[in-house]
Amino acid sequence: MVSQKKRNVRTGSEKTRKSKSILMVGTAKGAFIFTSDDGRRNWKSSGPHFKGSKIYHIAYDHRNRMLLASVNNEQWGPSIARSFDLGKTWQTSKTPPKYPKNSDWSVKRVWHIEPGIEDEPNVLYAGVEPAGLFRSEDRGESWTPNEALLNHSTRSNWQPGYGGLCMHTILVNPSDSKKIHVAISAVGTLYTLDGGLSWKFQNKNVLADFSPDKYPEYGQCVHKLAFHRSKPEVIYHQNHCGVYRSDNGGEDWIDIRNNLPSRFGFPIAVDSENPKKVYNAPLESDGARISPGGHFAVWTSDNSGKEWYPLDRGLPKTSYFTVLRECLATDSEDPCGVYFGTTTGQLFASRNQGNTWTKVTDTLPPILSVSASRE
Repeated sequence: MVSQKKRNVRTGSEKTRKSKSILMVGTAKGAFIFTSDDGRRNWKSSGPHFKGSKIYHIAYDHRNRMLLASVNNEQWGPSIARSFDLGKTWQTSKTPPKYPKNSDWSVKRVWHIEPGIEDEPNVLYAGVEPAGLFRSEDRGESWTPNEALLNHSTRSNWQPGYGGLCMHTILVNPSDSKKIHVAISAVGTLYTLDGGLSWKFQNKNVLADFSPDKYPEYGQCVHKLAFHRSKPEVIYHQNHCGVYRSDNGGEDWIDIRNNLPSRFGFPIAVDSENPKKVYNAPLESDGARISPGGHFAVWTSDNSGKEWYPLDRGLPKTSYFTVLRECLATDSEDPCGVYFGTTTGQLFASRNQGNTWTKVTDTLPPILSVSASRE
């Protein structure tokens, strides 16, 4: 009876684990983790983690309550680090992404990390430079390259974009892990139906105005792809040369720039509550890469890109921000939160779908990625 009483007391005194909002920021000089437990009103920060390293992406794998960071160090090379305690401690992959020794390629940078689907809790994906897709089946301990992409018949003709020959987007169909879209700058979009055994290009109607052939099979400079988990066949696409939408899983692309102030930009993101609501961060041109007219706004559309309007309440009246491809993010809360970071170190957040903005901080190194999730 005594031991049972003690056990009951101990169980009754256990604290319920509070859910936290998580904002993950990669910079040119390390990673910063922001958390909020008061409805995203106030944020506590930790970092920099991996001081001096370029962090091109941080993801949160809710299946394993695990942070995943792409760590790119000038001296030690690229690696992937994992944390199971929101950044208090980190473990580096025992076998980071590496191409076979007999190939002509070596991994220079890790650009993107993507958790797999719910039914495959140990599977992760990583996109690297030079362009390649890696898969882990042990929660990031080891990584193997996708052979079909590595040995693709057109690979010798692939050309890098300004930022390198990088695979920066991986979209895994939530209900079928054999269906994957990847985006490579400056190659375009590729798609597999068989889990990566074969790949085909999906660049129909996508402009490459810098090329002699304006609509080639491949050679487009795609900057970012995004979809809503409930409608993976609808894909939004920010390109070097325009903004597009596909309603049939990438088979055809429709120009949806419409009334946006510029066709150029880097990121694109979809609202977590509304698959027809999409966010964009236009820049003046590929040459200037600053806010159009000296005033930055996140632009949004409620009708899948047919019409756009700016969201700038709470943002500076005059600004020349640059927002990179991984630096505009939405969370999964209600109402949806929207976040963006700039190359001059400002981090902004909205708790209400971009209707009003608050500044989280303006003292970070150049921001390379922003991700949002909930623990």
